Amino acid sequence: MTERKRRPLFAVGCPGIDCEGSMQVAKEAAKNGVVTYMQRMEQKVIQPCLFGKGGTCCRICSFGPCMIIEDVPESIGICGATASTVAARNFCRMIAGGASAHMDHGLETTLGFIAAAKGESDYTIKDEKKLLDMAHIFEIKTDGRAIKDIAIELGEKALAEFGKQEGGLYTVRRAPLKRQEVWKKTGVLPQGMQREVMEIMHRTHMGTDQDYKNLLLQGTRLAIADGWGGSMISTELQDIMFGTPVPIRAIVNLGALDEEKVNIVVHGHEPILSEAMAMVCQEPEMLAAAKEVGAPGINLVGVCCTGNEILMRHSIPVAGSFIQQEIVLATGAVEAMVVDIQCIMQSVAVVAECFHTEIITTSPRAKIPGATHIEFDHHHALETARKIVRRAIERYPRRRGVNIPRHKMDVVAGFSHETINHMLGGTFRASYRPLNDNIINGRIRGVGAVVGCDSAHVLSGHVHTTVAKELIANNVLVLVTGCAATACGREGLLRPEAAELAGPGLREVCETVGMPPVLHMGSCVDNSRILIAAAEIVREGGLGDDIYQIPVAGCAPEWMSEKAISIGHYFVASGVYVVFGRTFPTTGSKVLTDYLFRELEELYGGMWAVEEDPTEMAQMMIRRIEKGREALGIQEKKERVLFDMAMRREM
Repeated sequence: MTERKRRPLFAVGCPGIDCEGSMQVAKEAAKNGVVTYMQRMEQKVIQPCLFGKGGTCCRICSFGPCMIIEDVPESIGICGATASTVAARNFCRMIAGGASAHMDHGLETTLGFIAAAKGESDYTIKDEKKLLDMAHIFEIKTDGRAIKDIAIELGEKALAEFGKQEGGLYTVRRAPLKRQEVWKKTGVLPQGMQREVMEIMHRTHMGTDQDYKNLLLQGTRLAIADGWGGSMISTELQDIMFGTPVPIRAIVNLGALDEEKVNIVVHGHEPILSEAMAMVCQEPEMLAAAKEVGAPGINLVGVCCTGNEILMRHSIPVAGSFIQQEIVLATGAVEAMVVDIQCIMQSVAVVAECFHTEIITTSPRAKIPGATHIEFDHHHALETARKIVRRAIERYPRRRGVNIPRHKMDVVAGFSHETINHMLGGTFRASYRPLNDNIINGRIRGVGAVVGCDSAHVLSGHVHTTVAKELIANNVLVLVTGCAATACGREGLLRPEAAELAGPGLREVCETVGMPPVLHMGSCVDNSRILIAAAEIVREGGLGDDIYQIPVAGCAPEWMSEKAISIGHYFVASGVYVVFGRTFPTTGSKVLTDYLFRELEELYGGMWAVEEDPTEMAQMMIRRIEKGREALGIQEKKERVLFDMAMRREM
């Protein structure tokens, strides 16, 4: 192990991870000089900028940076920009950063889909039904046509969505008609994707748009283009290409690593690479190569959202969430960590130096100093994957002791929109009717989405699971994605057995269907599945004619990235009440924050909120759900009535 300067193990109050195994590994690694985010958090020189934290630090020209205090009349930018203008620009640029990440992911998926459709890659079309459904949305004729031709046309039309300058997006039409009318009336219907990013970057340039409300209109337009455009296209094409997820059993946490096998970790967000890795790791040639170096096999595990993708399609375990990525390496059991895009700490290369581990970057968009770069492309997926696996196998003999905790938990993942539809109604009566009926009769009070990253500023995982437990105890069905899903998995909430923690109504429904009270719906880009589910609930009827009327609320308790801002805002624009945890990037401007937390509701039916305490966060969501039930006139729970024959005759 490389000798490094020793630092204090953990200061009093260091947030850490709500996982005993992770903390054990972190403490042992720290004794040996391995530095992770926990030690970096302790350094007093690393402190959040109070102006930046509240969104009132402006650095878009050379006059500044200008740090503005809203309540001080003289405190404005050198150019005259006010706190609300600066905070709105920064907020919109965060939306642009997050939306761009999702859209670029979607673009890469679309290019891979086209290659698969043309037979130019190692991937195929696995879900023909979903292909035909998407073809209908994109107004593609299917009668009498070959699957290949339909797929090629779908891919090309999807690709055109990214550069479209006018005419609107096909997938936005999946929103309820009343919601589309709201967007049209307020002027936020997106025309394209890249156009909306370009416009928001122009508007936030020095001396351009200086009205916070007008800036937020463009921010909203872009967020909608993300959720109902780029993210949705990515999720749907991935399902067509790799298979739509169905409920599947797997395990999560550090115990997924194997002390005897070659351990390969895939980390990032694009499943195109991880799908190839999943195929190659089971090839006889690769398994034979592993045995030659003394390993009984190859153990592929995931981290972050790539982990969620392969978890729900292949039952491949997730070793850790975003905040655990360094801890996974610190076990000393990883031969290679293969990364693509988004949420990858630069420090993984430094931690890997302490062990025999090789960090391998695969995307031209994301290189890391100290890592090996092996570029991945759609046309040579398996060839590239084999090269990576061989390198990992070669590292195995260099391993010098491992520290793998026993901690792991079984989960059931893979609850796509289609799965929920089928699970509730069966093959011939697939429908959201049972869900709607149980919301109407009060067994299920509503639906709560717990999504997003995990944070270094809290006891990571604890906030997610506290919110989820409080919601299900109050008969709220919970949907989870991303690292929030991994945290809930570690806590045992993604198992049917967790129904015992639910309120009596939700527990009855879960036990009848055989499902967990917390449903794993995929990676962060897969939040679009929740949008589709919400639109389907509206379409089914009985709970209003727009998403804002459904008894539903969302939260990102440990949010971290710009993607979370874009996700939160497209849910708000869709009519959902969204609560963020601990902090919010506009609080330096009361004017803008009041607009986001109050006035937006008048425009879209949804609005933002922020709350640090997880129990109160859940209660805020429950109050919003109950408010929705009252508006629908279904606030009182209806007791089940068993009809006898006389009552049936009267009907």
